[in-house]
Amino acid sequence: MNPLALHQFFVLYLWFVTAALLLFMASIARFYQRFSGKRMFAAWYAVPTVLFGVAAVRHARHTLTMHDPISDLLLGLGGLVLLGLSVRLSFVMLNAKRPS
Repeated sequence: MNPLALHQFFVLYLWFVTAALLLFMASIARFYQRFSGKRMFAAWYAVPTVLFGVAAVRHARHTLTMHDPISDLLLGLGGLVLLGLSVRLSFVMLNAKRPS
């Protein structure tokens, strides 16, 4: 197995791991939205998943020495969307008023 094929395998494999973790986070957001009544934007977790997937495919298509600025832009945009969703989820869950 040459280094390029190994690189492509790991890039695409890590995308599947990332997609599974994002699905888990979306499930947490959906569960919290269902039982708390607060809007958690669980469907928006598909946006960083798709952006990371497109970036992974573009990154896997290139050789080890080439640089793809579009995939870097997609990774950054997906990271910003995920950061916003994660901060919203943690802020709402951790700052919930406890019934007294």
